[in-house]
Amino acid sequence: MTVSAPETVESEAGEAGEGRREKSKAANRQAILTAARRVFAQLGYDGATVRDIIRGTELASGTFYNYFKSKEEVFEALADDGARRFRPVLRAARESAACFEDYIYTAVHAYFTFLVEEHRGGGHPLKDRGPHLPSSTPETLAVYEEVRDGLAEAIATGVAPKVDPDFLAAASIGVAQEVGDVMLRQSPPDIDAATRFVADFILGGVQKAASK
Repeated sequence: MTVSAPETVESEAGEAGEGRREKSKAANRQAILTAARRVFAQLGYDGATVRDIIRGTELASGTFYNYFKSKEEVFEALADDGARRFRPVLRAARESAACFEDYIYTAVHAYFTFLVEEHRGGGHPLKDRGPHLPSSTPETLAVYEEVRDGLAEAIATGVAPKVDPDFLAAASIGVAQEVGDVMLRQSPPDIDAATRFVADFILGGVQKAASK
């Protein structure tokens, strides 16, 4: 019969305990984010409080501050998580587009569809969106770069008019965000109408800017 050395057993037990603690921490953080998404959808960003968020979990009130400092930080975490999940959708729109115009329409439609789905909780659309998505987190910056690179590629290959890709990316994102805010206040949100307006606005603006 082989007997394990005591220190080996203790080491394995310690690793197992550490693994359980990490899983518990991850589960707690996700519970807070899930509750926050629902609370923001039901009460709006301005109307929501940290207490409302923690009431939506089974966690003790003080647990919230082990993971987030404020509701603003939770909102940023949700935005960053959304950006991380949206980036592959944006890349797919870029890779499947038949032409520049198709890319713009497909990308804008994908954004509005994602926005509506992302800002629903328990069947209730967000009453307000709170501050704009943070622009300095790694994932939101990556989304900007994806937009900018797609536009720059189209311009460089001659399928899009020659304009500054940084200006175009910033303008496109800004217009989409502002129209998205208005769209979310509709009941129900009209994704197709918002897409047509923003895509036509971007394409018309590009043509006008390139003619200068």
